[in-house]
Amino acid sequence: MDRLASFGNDPFDKPPCRGCSSYLTEPYIKCAECGPSPFLLCLQCFTKGFEYKKHQSDHKYEIMTSDFPVLEPGWTAQEEMALLEAVMDCGFGNWQDVAYQMRTKTKEECESHYMKNFINNPLFSSTLLSLRKTKDSRFAEGAIPFKPTDDPPRPTFDSVLSRDMAGYMPARADFMEEFDNYAEWDLKDIDFVDDDSDILRALKLSVVDIYHSRLKERQRRKKIIRDHGLINLRKFQMLERCYPKEVQEVYDVMRRFARVVGPIEHDKFIESHALEFELRREIRRLQEYRKAGIKSFCSAKVYERAKRMREDERRKRTMLCDVLQYIQDGRACQQWLSKQAAIDAGITPAVTTITVSATGRRSAPPLNLTGLPGTEKLNEREKELCQVVRLVPGAYLEYKQALLNECRRQGGLRLAQARALIKIDVNKTRKIYDFLIKEGYITKA
Repeated sequence: MDRLASFGNDPFDKPPCRGCSSYLTEPYIKCAECGPSPFLLCLQCFTKGFEYKKHQSDHKYEIMTSDFPVLEPGWTAQEEMALLEAVMDCGFGNWQDVAYQMRTKTKEECESHYMKNFINNPLFSSTLLSLRKTKDSRFAEGAIPFKPTDDPPRPTFDSVLSRDMAGYMPARADFMEEFDNYAEWDLKDIDFVDDDSDILRALKLSVVDIYHSRLKERQRRKKIIRDHGLINLRKFQMLERCYPKEVQEVYDVMRRFARVVGPIEHDKFIESHALEFELRREIRRLQEYRKAGIKSFCSAKVYERAKRMREDERRKRTMLCDVLQYIQDGRACQQWLSKQAAIDAGITPAVTTITVSATGRRSAPPLNLTGLPGTEKLNEREKELCQVVRLVPGAYLEYKQALLNECRRQGGLRLAQARALIKIDVNKTRKIYDFLIKEGYITKA
């Protein structure tokens, strides 16, 4: 005997019982030998051994019921069908009415079950994605690999990922707030009547034409976003980071031309540049080997190993010069040299006390500006100031602009005014103030 679901919840959707012509309620019996039209009996007629024409009471049969779990325990197949029908009738998101129509589940249970099993279910998304990849690989060219766009994620409403996707709703292919979102406002008061003059009617038609052009622009932008996979911003950024820095610059420059070509053509173009970059780098490496007189790859491995050793030695010397440039305390410098000598000799360095200057303050190393936002906007002297003062470039640029505006407004600036304007350490404020005076950015009042 099998447990199968055949029809919906409504008993009027099922054929009547062949024995008593009553409406069937689950569970009921289906003959496995009679067909092709289903021969259905209620339990009362089945227990009485009802026979009709070719149907005999000893035929094999199936028990038809939907009272068993499908996706998760606690939700029967009948309730799953009732949930889908309620969502179709009441609309997605109207969980209060969905729960009222189901009558067996609460509002929270309906929402969480639907979002978990029908929206965010990885089984459905992975199956669709694998089918799409299989179809694309059948027609893809093998010379240049490219990455076709896939379906965007389906986050819950008002989640962090939903905000990152600008409120995009994949099931409806719409945004919560569309491009030119108030374009319809120009039409809300337009009404065509019979006694309109020719000029007024022409003006109204012009407004409608303008609205149509704005709708076309909205659809064009949405098509570009969908085709190029720009909805999934995180995946787009991860894809961009997988390229070398030089290819990332080309990727950023050529992004504006993606709107005039298809997504696959654009991906092929970027992948071709990445492949060209790899080929050029390999050619430069082989040319370096030839210039060094290397004729075999075995010799090339020895050359690369010796090259790395030379680079390590040069890096150590450069690091030593940087430390000696900024450390003014002779005792701290001597301790650092002793520690490095012990490390080079393979000896565990002894634990030394932290050096403290005569003023009682610990001398801090210079700030490393590598990778900090705003560094490219500074000149060399400003970079040196930020390193010594240990101030990030973004904050320095903000303080500099504030002091410049105040100096321009008052015709000059005093140190006390600068300290009142910038709420940071007074010594750092003085160094910034003296630097801007020296460089001629501001003048004393």
